[in-house]
Amino acid sequence: MANDEDAQRAALREVRIDKRQVRVLAHPLRMRLVGALRVKGPATATTLAELLGTNTGATSYHLRQLAEVGLVIEDPDRGTGRQRWWQAAHDVTNWEPSDFDDDPDARAAIEWIQGDQVRLLVETADRWFATQHEWSPAWRDGFGMGDIFMTIPPARLEELKAEVWQVLERYHREAQPDAPTDPEARPVQVFLAAYPLREGLR
Repeated sequence: MANDEDAQRAALREVRIDKRQVRVLAHPLRMRLVGALRVKGPATATTLAELLGTNTGATSYHLRQLAEVGLVIEDPDRGTGRQRWWQAAHDVTNWEPSDFDDDPDARAAIEWIQGDQVRLLVETADRWFATQHEWSPAWRDGFGMGDIFMTIPPARLEELKAEVWQVLERYHREAQPDAPTDPEARPVQVFLAAYPLREGLR
C-alpha cells in the first residue's frame, strides 16, 4: 500500500514526455498555453488569447495540437455549446535530455525547450529588476538568486537535483491550502538549474 508521501506525490500529476510530445511542445505559444493553463486553471481559447496577447484562431489551433498528444484536455463540465474549455493534463513535465539522443528532431526540440526555459528565466528576472522597488522589504529579501560552486560526479548531481526537487514539491503541496487565507501569499516561480563551470575557472 502506498504511504502518505506516495499519495501526495501522485496527486501532483506528472508526465515524462515522449518524442511525439516534445516535438509538439517545442513552440513558443504552445509552451505559454500549457504554462497558463497550469497556473490559471481551465480556460477558453478566447480567454487564453487575451491573456497571452494573440488571436483566438491561432490559440484554438495550438490547443488542438497539444490535445492530440495528451498535454491538454477538454473540461467537459464547463463547456457549453460551441464554447470549449481546456485544462492542462499535468502539473509537471519531466524528461532527461538523453531520452531523445536517438531522434535528431526530438533532440532539437528538447534543446529548444531548454533554451526557452533560460529565456523565461531572463525575462522573469528583468521584470523583477524593473519593479522590485514596488515590493515590500520582506519580498525584496525573499526573491532573488544565488549560486554555489562544487566538484561532483553526475550521479551525485542527479541525487542533489532529486532531493532539492522533493523539497520544492513539499513546499508546493503545503502552500496550496494556505494561499487563499494568507494575506501575504503571492504566486512565485522557482527555477532549478545546474550548469558546468566556465572552462577558465575549472
